[in-house]
Amino acid sequence: MEWPLSRLIGWPIRQLLDSSISKLTTPPITFQLNLQPALVQLCPGIPLNTPDKPAAPGKHVERHGMTAMEEIEEGSGPSQTSRWKYLDKVRTTAGPFTDPESGFDGDNVVSSMEKIKVLVIGAGGLGCEILKDLALSGFKDIHVIDMDTIDISNLNRQFLFRKADVGKFKAEVAASFVERRVKGVKITPHNCRIQDFDEDFYMQFQLVVCGLDSIEARRWINATLVNMVDEDDPDSLKPLIDGGTEGFKGQSRVIFPTFTSCIECQLDMHAPRAAVPLCTIATIPRQPEHCIEWAHIIAWDQEKPFPKLDKDDPQHIQWLYEKALARAREFNIPGVTYSLTQGVVKNIIPAIASTNAIIAASCCNEAMKIATSCAPSLGLRENYMMYSGDDAIYTYTFKHEKKDDCPVCGVRARPLEVNPNETLQDLLDSLAVRPEAQLKKPSIRTEDKTLYMQFPPGLEEQTRPNLSRTLMELGLVDGQEVGVTDPAFATVSFKFVLRFK
Repeated sequence: MEWPLSRLIGWPIRQLLDSSISKLTTPPITFQLNLQPALVQLCPGIPLNTPDKPAAPGKHVERHGMTAMEEIEEGSGPSQTSRWKYLDKVRTTAGPFTDPESGFDGDNVVSSMEKIKVLVIGAGGLGCEILKDLALSGFKDIHVIDMDTIDISNLNRQFLFRKADVGKFKAEVAASFVERRVKGVKITPHNCRIQDFDEDFYMQFQLVVCGLDSIEARRWINATLVNMVDEDDPDSLKPLIDGGTEGFKGQSRVIFPTFTSCIECQLDMHAPRAAVPLCTIATIPRQPEHCIEWAHIIAWDQEKPFPKLDKDDPQHIQWLYEKALARAREFNIPGVTYSLTQGVVKNIIPAIASTNAIIAASCCNEAMKIATSCAPSLGLRENYMMYSGDDAIYTYTFKHEKKDDCPVCGVRARPLEVNPNETLQDLLDSLAVRPEAQLKKPSIRTEDKTLYMQFPPGLEEQTRPNLSRTLMELGLVDGQEVGVTDPAFATVSFKFVLRFK
């Protein structure tokens, strides 16, 4: 089957299916940074191209199509023509890497980009950068989804927010801020979870860009976009551009659902959070994190100081901190602090503004390349870019292969090595920590019977006795296929083939 790929926002899908793609002579894709938006944000009062003569008082000084941030704040920004004229030279001119068969049309690039509807998921540290870069790249119709509100701790890196915005929805504040700064851009905020929308909502977009800090949310949107693909409708294929950061490290990747490696194919690259045995937490803690987990899991449940734990409430975090500190002193364990308590309870991922800026620039460059065909994008020969900035600045681009046994986009069941003498409970617990599974509330069944179901309560009670039985006692055999579901991924059925060891 060959799709008319040119229908997909100007990108030549023909190349994706053409077996001769390996013979393309296009040079290897290099990492390109769109640094101008970042420089303007970081140095608002410094012109990127200093004029020969100082401007007269009250006169407008053009700085590569952009004015100082103070001028924009006052509403005296550049005209639409001056703002985009330098960028338009890039957008409308074919470069040395432009594929002559890509359908690149410099005359229509600008109008095409303005019509493309882009969805940004996440308005945190990375999401703020992505929204700013997309708007300054010429995308005019953007939607953003984020369910969180602004916390005081966000202000050091999430530059679209101010102290007066604390407590407000991130999506609304970010959308309003960018619309004020970049005239002509329309950003629609959605203060909700991505799971609150159905496929019809996601079908309206031509590009989806993720700036999430949650593996679970990434897996959900990935599965949704894969399930949306209809072979008879090329418009149902929505390119997914995903960015992620942690400290001085980050990555960006481009996924063309059903055609290239998806997020589920790459799941084993994201190790699950190490689980600490409950007995260690309850009896012999050895690390400050153990004391915090004790306060979080055991002490809170026993004492119930508030009706429900709110991880964003300073009073609740303070209570957990004091309990954890007392526990640590009892066992002579140093290192329990308020910030560590907050980090453990909320599973906060360390974030650095410069890393966010670099990864966002990479994601938005890929969005521009896909939208305009001005240069080869990630997703064809290479689809994954990793960045490391701790010791030096290092990037590496490679191709992550599509997996035939991927539960989302593959066709085969995935092998699962198990001990036939372990209980069903042991098997289900292992699915939470196995890198290729990472399922929190799994239910399991074979082709002819249900072994255990989390929901509904009646069925859970009926199948609960099976949890204490071994796999052999349940009649499972080597090579048997089982199906596993998880409420977090309602559209996905994970198929595994048991391999006894």
